[in-house]
Formats: sequence, structure tokens, C-alpha cells
Amino acid sequence: VKSEGPKLVPFFKATCVYFVLWLPTSSPSWFSALIKCLPIFCLWVFLLAHGINFLVSHRSASRILAGLIFSAVGDAFLIWQEQGYFIHGLLMFAITHILYSSAFGMKPLDLKAGLLMGLVSGSCYAFLYSYLSGPFTYLVAVYIALIGFMGWRAVAGMQLCNDLWTWTKLSACIGAMLFMVSDLTIALNKFCFPVPYSRFIIMATYYAAQMLIALSAVESRDEEDYRKRS
Repeated sequence: VKSEGPKLVPFFKATCVYFVLWLPTSSPSWFSALIKCLPIFCLWVFLLAHGINFLVSHRSASRILAGLIFSAVGDAFLIWQEQGYFIHGLLMFAITHILYSSAFGMKPLDLKAGLLMGLVSGSCYAFLYSYLSGPFTYLVAVYIALIGFMGWRAVAGMQLCNDLWTWTKLSACIGAMLFMVSDLTIALNKFCFPVPYSRFIIMATYYAAQMLIALSAVESRDEEDYRKRS
């Protein structure tokens, strides 16, 4: 907390600015896009504050940074989703989930966690299917598969049952789950029925998810510091 907390202060301030201003979504503008993306920009700075050498030498951290960049672009597209840019935003976040999955890695495999995430993802798509039409029928399927895969890799990395977990792996796991909640709320609100307080739920879980995933990038730094002390 002492080492990473101060670096996250700009993120918390930017998030407060978003919720305090609460700009109407009915009149999208570049200013509203900036306010929405500002917390994610602050997470870029959070990772960059650990040093360029750290990002270059640790692929997981650099991939999470790349995922945050694509997330910001996706956020900007979703500001104008009613003008036909929803699919563009969907594509940007699909790339984000691929990058996050790559950052979390494939070890340990944990097929039980994969099966559980597969069942959850499949159930979500089965519920949404009757509400989907046109290209969204397969686009949403692909997207759910990608975010489900990302969730699997985050959960598998925690190794809670083996008592091998760390706080950064736990943050990745919780972050992935919150990201899924945020995106499921978007899907329900857009394709199925109005969700009460949907915007607040979507953005609160989204910002928390991104912060926790960004925090998980310092895992490799913790291991490196531990080796030096040993």
C-alpha cells in the first residue's frame, strides 16, 4: 500500500471527477470522452511510473499497459455508440481481453477453473441469445468467449487452494470478475432490458476492474525485489 498507493492518487481523483461531473450521455463530445478516459490515462501513468525498463523487461506489465491503451480507445468509441461506433468499441475491448489473457499466462492451466468459466460464459450467452440479431449474434459470442477466457486465466493464476496466491494475483482475479460484471451489465442494458442504475454499475465496476488489473502488473516487480533481498 505504501509503495503503490501514492501512484494511484491521480486515478482516484480522475474517477471522482467523472462521477462528480456525470456528463450526460445524450450529448457525446470530445470533452466527455476525455473525462471518461482520464482514469485510464492515469493508470497508464501508474505503470509508466515503474520505469520504462521495467515495462520492457516484463512482458506481462507491457501487455497490461497495451490493454489499457486499447481500453481507452474503446471507451472513446462507446461515447458515440448511438452514432454507430458500438462495434468499434467492442473490437477494442476484445483486443484488450486478448492482451490481458496473454499477460496472465497459461500456467498453471487449472482446467476446473476453465470449465467453471466456460459454464458461466455459456450461460450468459444462452440468456442473451434470444435478444440478439444480425452481426451481434456472433460478435457477442466471440466477445463473451474472449472475456471468459481472460477470466479463466486470472482465476487460474491465483492458486488459492494451493496457498500460492499473492495480493497482485488476487487483484487480477477480482479485477477480471468485475470486468465481466461491467460488460454483462452493458449487454443486458443494451440488448435485453433497462438495468436500474446501469451507468453507475458499469463504470464503478469497470474502473475498479482496470485499477486492479493494472495493480497485478507489479507482480513481477515484487518477485524481482524478493530475489534481490534473498
